[in-house]
Amino acid sequence: MNQPAWWYDELRLAGVDYADPAQAAVYDQRHERFRNYRVEAEEIIRLLELRPDDIVLDMGTGTGAFALQAAGRCKAVHAVDVSPAMLDRCRLKARERNIENIVFHAGGFLTYDHTAGLLDAAVSSAALHHLPDFWKFAGLIRLRRMLKPGGRFYLFDVVFPGSEADLRKPISEWIDVLKSNVGEEFAREAETHLRDEFSTYDWIMEGLLERAGFHLERADYRPGFNAAYLCTAGG
Repeated sequence: MNQPAWWYDELRLAGVDYADPAQAAVYDQRHERFRNYRVEAEEIIRLLELRPDDIVLDMGTGTGAFALQAAGRCKAVHAVDVSPAMLDRCRLKARERNIENIVFHAGGFLTYDHTAGLLDAAVSSAALHHLPDFWKFAGLIRLRRMLKPGGRFYLFDVVFPGSEADLRKPISEWIDVLKSNVGEEFAREAETHLRDEFSTYDWIMEGLLERAGFHLERADYRPGFNAAYLCTAGG
């Protein structure tokens, strides 16, 4: 896809370098300390009401936490990631499990072009924060246009409460909890996220989704600045 010279380079490093094969290799080991991939994916599948004939996009698939589970519940999954190393991990796991209905694509919100017909549903988990807000909006518009009218979109990310005038204390407490529950290394990763990446406020995220043409059905704000949004695409 040809873009103007001022178009944002979503391949450039923001935060931990998951294009590094060494980082990709330990990603699951780190995250499975505090995540249950299967339970998370099943909850998303339930919310999206996936059907056997559905075609689904997983934007920022990583090592395939959602894509691998969803592949058994729908016709096909398009797994997209800017990191070839993460895609390789997902591809390897699919091969080990004899999963053949995942299509792998190198790209992201700003570079992936979906040419296989409109999608029934899309998912993005902990990927949108790699883009500044201006480019989040551009990426969400592009993703919405890939969906059928009424198609469902599930978004999960780190999002901060706009009701807090000073986030220094709750952020410090969050990092301390991560340090105690998950370990020093992941706490440092959270610090890197805060310093170098682009998580935004709740009121901005909701506005971006709605102005990009999504109908916001549900916004679920959870401990640890985690937020999940369930949307449908407008026509």
